[in-house]
Amino acid sequence: MSPDEYCQQKAAQSGSSFYYSFLFLPKPRRLAITALYAFCREVDDAVDETSDATVAQNKLLWWRSEINAMLAGKPTHPVTRALQPHLATYQLEGKHLLAIIDGMEMDLSQTRYLDYIGLQRYCWHVAGVVGILSASIFGVTNPKTLEFAEKLGLAFQLTNIIRDVGDDARKGRIYLPVNELQQFGVTAADILNAKHSDQFVALMQFQYERAQACYEQAFALLPQEDRRAQRTSLIMAAIYRTLLVEVKDDGFHVLNQRISLTPIRKLWLAWITYVRG
Repeated sequence: MSPDEYCQQKAAQSGSSFYYSFLFLPKPRRLAITALYAFCREVDDAVDETSDATVAQNKLLWWRSEINAMLAGKPTHPVTRALQPHLATYQLEGKHLLAIIDGMEMDLSQTRYLDYIGLQRYCWHVAGVVGILSASIFGVTNPKTLEFAEKLGLAFQLTNIIRDVGDDARKGRIYLPVNELQQFGVTAADILNAKHSDQFVALMQFQYERAQACYEQAFALLPQEDRRAQRTSLIMAAIYRTLLVEVKDDGFHVLNQRISLTPIRKLWLAWITYVRG
C-alpha cells in the first residue's frame, strides 16, 4: 500500500462528512487534503483510542518528532510521507500541524472549560487551524479567506460538540462551558447521567444559535474571488449545517444517541453545493 493509498483508506474508513467534500477536488489537491485529514485522524485516534493517558501522551510526542522529521525532509510514517510533497506547494506550515497536536494534548489534561473564551482556544487548536491548512490547499488569493476558514472551523467544532455531548460525557469530557451550564441550571451530573430536561434543551438551543451565528460570520468573510476555490469548504459547511439542524429538529436528544446523516444524503448535499458553486 502506497502512502496515498494508506491516507485514502484512513479517510474512507472514518465515514466523516469531510470525506464527501474531497471527491470533487482535482487530484493533486485531493491527495493533499486527504493526507492532512489522515494526519488529523491519526493524532485524534492516539488520544481517543488509548485508555492510558501516559501512552497517549507518548504517542503524541512521537507524532511531534515525526512532524519535525517531515519538515526536515525525512518522514517515516505513511501519512507524513504522503503529506510532505505538498508542504511547499500549498504553503502548509509546521507550526500549524504542531498546533493540532497541542489541541489533542489538551484533551489529556483538561475535561472542562470554564467559559466560552477557554473553549474557543481549544477549538482553534483542533479545528480553526485545520481550517487554515485546508483553505490553503483548496486555494487562497485573498488573506480574508483564511479568516473565513478559521471561523468556519470554529463552527464545525461547535457542531461536533453539540452532536457529541453524550459520547464525550461517556469519555469523561464536557466541553459545554461551566458558566453556561450554571446559567441554564444544568449540572455536570445531569450531563454525565444523560438527564434530558427542559433546562438541557434551553442550554442546547443557546449552543445551536451560537454555532449558526458562526456559520453566518464565516460566510460573510469569504471574498468573492476565492468562492469558487473554496467550494470544498462550502460543501463541508452544507453537510455540517444540515447535521446541526437535524440535531435541533430531533429535540437535542444527544445524550443517549449520536445523530448522523446517511452517506447518500451527504453525497447529495455535496453534489448540490458543488453544482450551485
